[in-house]
Amino acid sequence: MAGVGIPQTTVALAVRPASVTAPRQLEGQQVALAVLRSAIRGVVPGYAARLLYGYCGTTKEYCSDPDCQWPFGTCDSNQTPAGPTTLNDPRPLIGQVSYDNDIYDCSKTGVVALTYDDGPYQYTAQLLDILKSYGFKATFFMTGNNLNKGAIDVTAPYPAIIRRMITEGHQVASHTWSHYSLSNIPSAVRKDQMVKNERAIANIIGKYPTYMRPPYSQCSRESGCWADMKALGYHRVYFDLDTQDYLNPTTIQRSKDIVTQILGTGGATDYLAIQHDLVEQSVTNLTSYFFDLIKAKGWKGVTAGECLNDPPANWYRTPGGR
Repeated sequence: MAGVGIPQTTVALAVRPASVTAPRQLEGQQVALAVLRSAIRGVVPGYAARLLYGYCGTTKEYCSDPDCQWPFGTCDSNQTPAGPTTLNDPRPLIGQVSYDNDIYDCSKTGVVALTYDDGPYQYTAQLLDILKSYGFKATFFMTGNNLNKGAIDVTAPYPAIIRRMITEGHQVASHTWSHYSLSNIPSAVRKDQMVKNERAIANIIGKYPTYMRPPYSQCSRESGCWADMKALGYHRVYFDLDTQDYLNPTTIQRSKDIVTQILGTGGATDYLAIQHDLVEQSVTNLTSYFFDLIKAKGWKGVTAGECLNDPPANWYRTPGGR
């Protein structure tokens, strides 16, 4: 099933370290999210500006992740969660879901896999209330420390929210520690982005995910990202229904039109959808509208794991264990 496409743009940074040997590949989505995140933080969207024009700086919009120029200094997320690293944990490739191929589609029919990126955030608790009222389940692809929200394992109210996700039958998954493009960083940094998030999540729920979604949908074979994610035992999960809520934070009717059109199209038997729980209107306005459309089709909202017919026991690993 075809998702809603995002135009691609190629931008070369005017200033970049010698270790970066090729122009940085950026999707239109990346700049759009940068502007959105800057607006959320209440700062000038400097990240988008320097991507386009090569500006550098030392102020908040330049040193705050996910927008920080990490090769040039210290970013605000440059912290390591307490506890032993998970880097050398055994990682057998459990279950039948592919560790080799990008995943865009469900195996189960009559479902929409509900997935939310970039949280937890200030609207996530309300989203959990809405999910509970519909009896739907979702997968939360979480970042560990970006958008000035603090590390998720030590900053209230996030530990309680994440524990609630587990208690209410949702799936916790990884969207990396600081939301960097995984295709554009060295392997060591890529792995660090994953294991920091693992440690923080395990500090909260005692286990860490086997499912991940690459920020900006960027995890290429050529960069070594595929090999690194498989070595770490991750399924790479994308989507075939893009609500484009991140492009329409104040004009969410456009996202409503997208889901109305797609769910009204005959022939499809399932969808794997993406929203962002840091977008207020996506949570408070789009979500219930979307869920009503799903119910009207006689379908239900499920986790990514359920849509792939993967038992919940396969969704996580325990530190030092399998």
